[in-house]
This record gives sequence, structure tokens and C-alpha cells, in this order.
Amino acid sequence: MILRTLLAASTLLATPAFARDAPSQPRLRANVEKLVSFGTRHSLSSATDPKRGIGAARDWVAGEFARLSRTCGGCIAVERPQRRFVNARAPQGVMIEDVLGIQKASDPDRYIIVGAHIDSRVTDVMNATADAPGANDDASGVSLVLEAARILSRETFAANIVYVAFSGEEQGLLGATLLADTARARGWQVDAMLNNDIVGNSAGQGGVVMDGHVRVFSEGIRASEPLVQAMDRRAIGGEDDGPSRALAKAVDKVAATLPGGFDVFVDRRPDRFGRGGDHEPFLALGFPAVRFTVAAENWDRQHQDLRQENGRVYGDTIEGMDFAYLAKVTAINVATIARLAAAPAAPAGAAISGALSYDTRVTWPAVPGATGYRVYWRRTDAQDWQQSRDTTATMLDVPAVAVDDHFFGVAALAGDGSESLVTFAGKERK
Repeated sequence: MILRTLLAASTLLATPAFARDAPSQPRLRANVEKLVSFGTRHSLSSATDPKRGIGAARDWVAGEFARLSRTCGGCIAVERPQRRFVNARAPQGVMIEDVLGIQKASDPDRYIIVGAHIDSRVTDVMNATADAPGANDDASGVSLVLEAARILSRETFAANIVYVAFSGEEQGLLGATLLADTARARGWQVDAMLNNDIVGNSAGQGGVVMDGHVRVFSEGIRASEPLVQAMDRRAIGGEDDGPSRALAKAVDKVAATLPGGFDVFVDRRPDRFGRGGDHEPFLALGFPAVRFTVAAENWDRQHQDLRQENGRVYGDTIEGMDFAYLAKVTAINVATIARLAAAPAAPAGAAISGALSYDTRVTWPAVPGATGYRVYWRRTDAQDWQQSRDTTATMLDVPAVAVDDHFFGVAALAGDGSESLVTFAGKERK
């Protein structure tokens, strides 16, 4: 009966969020238009001008979080952590400030972070005065974060949700470094970090149109893993199942439950070739983190002075955006956050045994708040989980499934069927 109840709840959860608003294209557009109206949001622009520059933009985002908090009875706490950074792109130093909206939950330690960078730039990364609308890079992501906060603040969850607008991305991932360090200093258990950077266009370079999927980048082996742990992962074949890759696979699974057939392309590298983003400081500290980016980038509309040359338009203006596409990416973020924030934490570890046998035993430690567990397995020549079995115990024997030829993982379940990330099962510790 318990297993049937869990399965029924899981099926209900997989149904598109029946009681949840769909992302609003008009609101997404209005958010981007407002951010563009500040002229430039360069990290070295004015922090005090009330109408132009990054300071005015940050004030507006903080005001939006405060407004949303008033509608949900104070469920969102607004914070603006700061730190001074000096580097080659800020040689005189710059005070970097992030704008956070923290949606409080029943578990004081667990956090889901969804973020985007508020700063913008033109061709010269040091030009803090020229108009830099930054519509797609990355007002699209900040607009997504605000819309996610609007929708999800109407619900209550087990894990805290942090909505964040980062400063200083273009000057060296400074705001993300600030928040990752803050999370570690405060002892946050970050279950997932979703970075949304350039998520609002479907027309790419040269007129290529790709409106059917979004790319989600993730690392396999953790950047933070010491060599001995990386070698252990290699020895058990777990290169495709680190926490961040598990997060990307979870995003893909969630997307498959949503209407419209909009797909997730699980890109099996930490970011685009030779490039980076605000999820990287979180990866460096061992937090599961992924990056959402459009399927087809238009580099004429990234990091460019506003101009036309030989009939070719350069500059990151709102005309290059597709708000129907942005709404679909927003919907995937919202559904993923809702699933993970409602679920228990992922098991802290999992182990398999069964050498010299055609049977496998999977074991894992109990997870606080879990009402059950889902054990997954797949053949070693497959990337996605193929079979699963639910249990309320912390051990499962899987007969006639040879450990040599299969990978295993375990997720924790809440009473409503909400499912954590999958923890890959390694060697049994003696």
C-alpha cells in the first residue's frame, strides 16, 4: 500500500504544475524592458545614480523582491551582501553587491539557488559609460529569476529558495564568488544551483533558428574532488553521475513532464567550450550547479557596441529576443526548483555489493524527512536510468541484475512523491 501511494503521488507530481501559474510572457518582457532602461548595468557604472547604472538596477530588483514578499506575508527576506574586489577588470577596486530574495522554508539548512547576472557590457569590458542594454545577456536570466519568485512564492517548501541577481559576472564571476563563499560561511547545504545566462533567444548566428530545446551544461567529475576521490569515481565508472550531472539529468526528466515538447539538451561539459559562468564558483566549492543557455547563440548580440555595419546589426537589444522561448525555459526552472525544494535531501552516500554474483545489493543511510526511496539502475552502456524500484527501507536486493554490467543510484522521496537528486552508488565501505 505504501509503495502504491508513493507511485501515485509521483505520477501526480509529474503532471504539469496544475495549481501553479504558467510563466507570463508579458511580465518577462516588462522585466527585461525595465532592466534595459537603466542604460548600462556595467559593474563599474554608478552605484548611486537613481536612474542609470548598476546601482539603480539593483535597487529595482530588491524592490521587486520586497513587493513579492508583501504579497506572500513576508515569505521572502531581501539581502544585499557586499564585498570589495580588485582584479585586472577592476584595477581600482569595485564594491560588488548581490541582490538576494530568500524564500524561507521549514528546513533551515537546505537551499536551492536560482540566479542570473544583472551586469552588462559592450565590446570593451572596461567601458562603464556606453549604453549596454544587456537584454539577453543577461536581463533574460534576471527576468526569469523574478518570474520564478513570483510563481513559487505562493507555495511553501521544505528547502529554502534563494533568488539572486549577481553583479560582476563580466568582471570575473565576482558576485557568484561572493555568494558561493557566503553559502559556505553560513553552512548552507546547497542541494542545487541553477545559473541562467543568455536564455531568451531562439534565432542564432547566421539566421539559424533553434526553438525546441535549451542547453543545460554540467560537470561529470566534481572540480572540487581530490584526486583520490576522482580516481575512485573513475574506478566505478561514475564519470557521468557526479552531483551536477545528476542535477542536469533531473532537469531533463522534469522537462519531459511539461507540455509543449520543449526539450533539454544535457551538454556534458561544465560550460560552452573555453567559456564560463556564474555556476563555476559553486562547482569549485563542491555544490551541484548547472548552466542554462539558449540552443543557438547570436554572437553579434553579445558583448558588442551598439552599431550597424554593412547592414549587419550589432548589440544586445530586446529586438533579438524570443519571449515565448524564455517562458519555456522559465517553466523548466520553476518545475525543477519546485520538485527539489519539496523533496528531502539526496542520500549522503550509496553503496553496491555483489561481486562474483548475478544479484546486487544497494545500501544507503537514512535521509531525514524521507518517507521512502527510489533505487535506479541502468546498463553500463546507457546514459539514462532504465529501471527503478521503490522501498521504505535503506537497503534493496536486486536479483538477477549483475553488478558488473549495471550502474545504480538512490533518490529520497517525500510523502507527496517529490524526489531528490539521485546519489550514485559506489563501492561498499568496510
